[in-house]
Amino acid sequence: MSGAMSGEKSGEKRRGHCIPQVRYNLDTMLDPRAQTLLKTLIERYIVEGQPVGSRTLSKYSGLELSPATIRNVMADLEEMGFITSPHTSAGRVPTPLGYRLFVDTLLTVRPLDPRHISELKGALHPDVPQRVLSQASQLISELTHFAGVVIAPRRQAPKIRQIEFLSLTETRILLIIVTASGEVQNRILLTQRPYSPSELIEAANYLTQNFAGFDFQQIRHRLTEELQQLRSDMTELMNAAVTAGAEVTQETATQYLISGERNLLNVDDLSTNMGRLRQLFDLFEQRTGLMQLLDLSNRAEGVHVFIGGESGIAPLDECSVVAAPYEIDGPDGKIVGTIGVIGPTRMAYERVIPIVDISARLLSSALSPS
Repeated sequence: MSGAMSGEKSGEKRRGHCIPQVRYNLDTMLDPRAQTLLKTLIERYIVEGQPVGSRTLSKYSGLELSPATIRNVMADLEEMGFITSPHTSAGRVPTPLGYRLFVDTLLTVRPLDPRHISELKGALHPDVPQRVLSQASQLISELTHFAGVVIAPRRQAPKIRQIEFLSLTETRILLIIVTASGEVQNRILLTQRPYSPSELIEAANYLTQNFAGFDFQQIRHRLTEELQQLRSDMTELMNAAVTAGAEVTQETATQYLISGERNLLNVDDLSTNMGRLRQLFDLFEQRTGLMQLLDLSNRAEGVHVFIGGESGIAPLDECSVVAAPYEIDGPDGKIVGTIGVIGPTRMAYERVIPIVDISARLLSSALSPS
């Protein structure tokens, strides 16, 4: 649904999405009758959470079709991979492919409740950026009853003022990084051999004297050539320090806020699999994989919807991520962050999508200079 929310009125059918390699031509794939039945089936399943049978489709689709005709169309849709039949029921449920077709081509987005728009506007005041981002995460979580996440615009990697090493055990060394702004970051290094105090002092002095004023990416680039001139037994420690330093400063350069994770414990579709829930909460804690996924939404305008396995992240196989970029006007051009919602694949997309879209727009307005 990339760009789908831009320039369209709520209530119109949306086209386009965030997975460019998948394209649908409904005119040749599904006739209007099949489109209506598939749309009805997914809408009823989202509302009721139960497999949908031919009687329900007959009642809600508005089509005057016999039960036999409906069953035949359902069989065709199942063969095409858009729906499936659970073993314990005669009804059908949508597959991730069915949800994708629904979101891309059949979904009718509802106008957001004016009350909720007022809540968003009232909460996202351009006072303290940190507070605005936290409020945005909390509010979209409250409005959707799922997990709300905000990735702040990435700050420039900090410059280094000083590096020190402190031996903890024979093969565990504490890396101490002092940035130009005075921040102190620590990381434990595991080495293949013990280093003497004099070696640690030598390595720290070398890095500080030669690379103060640089960030770790710059240090990595310059050090690659210079390591060839150093003693080979110091190479491991230097490389470990630069790699760890780059990781820790990158983490601090990117702010990640998530709210309402506990809401997912109350989602029936997720709470029945505690093993998967634990993996999901581990993903929230580790952050890296989720931030990489949300970074993808920065590459184009509009709302992005990742359904199930499309994310490429196993703990999200039974979830959908609805995300949108927001922009901040600054002296160096636009800086982009991401706001999104994480919930089950059986979510009310017609309601969640406009919440994320409007939140991204209001966040852009709140954080950009007037």
